[in-house]
Amino acid sequence: MLLDSASMYFRAFFGVPEIRASDGTPVNAVRGFLDFIARLLEQYRPTDLVCCWDEDWRPQWRVDLIPSYKAHRVVAENPGGPDVEEVPDPLEVQVPIITEVLAALGLAVRGAAGYEADDIIGTLATDAQMPVDVVTGDRDLFQLVDDAAGVRVLYIARGVGNHERVDEAWVRDKYGVGAAQYADFATLRGDTSDGLPGVKGVGEKSAASLLASYGDLAGIRAAARDRAAPLTPGLRTKILAAEDYLEVAPKVVAVARDVDLDRTGFGLPRTPVDAERITELAERYNLSSPLARVVDALTSLAR
Repeated sequence: MLLDSASMYFRAFFGVPEIRASDGTPVNAVRGFLDFIARLLEQYRPTDLVCCWDEDWRPQWRVDLIPSYKAHRVVAENPGGPDVEEVPDPLEVQVPIITEVLAALGLAVRGAAGYEADDIIGTLATDAQMPVDVVTGDRDLFQLVDDAAGVRVLYIARGVGNHERVDEAWVRDKYGVGAAQYADFATLRGDTSDGLPGVKGVGEKSAASLLASYGDLAGIRAAARDRAAPLTPGLRTKILAAEDYLEVAPKVVAVARDVDLDRTGFGLPRTPVDAERITELAERYNLSSPLARVVDALTSLAR
């Protein structure tokens, strides 16, 4: 089970009512994140789990290709390091607490300099020697869905308690494309939340139709350049006008699958690795109930 950690704790922050520790520190995102993990452990009983982390939420190599990539979410530039993302102050103070709790529980956390959590997930899902569940609210990761390899997405856009199990049939029913075509589909359609403009005038239906006819982005671009291909003049003009974008966008949209990572220590502990620290954190941050639920879920996996 691969967790898109930021996707989860953002949803916890906005979905769980404000709760504070005795010193006034907000902890709703921490509590919600822990409850999400406990629920997933109870329901799916994974053998291995990795909390995948954004070491760089806006990698420079993606920005170099498309400068607008996530630009609307930047609150401060940071030469020589990751730009500062717009994060509500009451959430920002909770992220270090989340990392401390995960360490005390003994849950694996993985990130890599210059890469987003999506890239960590892409690498581990591709390399896995077992079925994989990817937990995320990000549609971009639908490109990893692969029935033959046993990779599916547990899509939490409507909440962890109301998540959807995304397999190849789900993707095709929803978007009219195969999961293997999803990255090309997203490139054509664009995504305002990520600052990806897409091909102007090409929406989801047009993108799906083009992929149905020509298979992939390379086939679509070749057809646009071939005057004998049965493309409407309007679509041909739109695709040719977006040539510069289409040259670089696939590299931005595709998740990396070859990040250098430590692949050991993913097995779930049956008890916290630092029980004393768990007790301290529970008392300090008003986390007794959610931590107890996670610990109980871990213990139950041994039965």
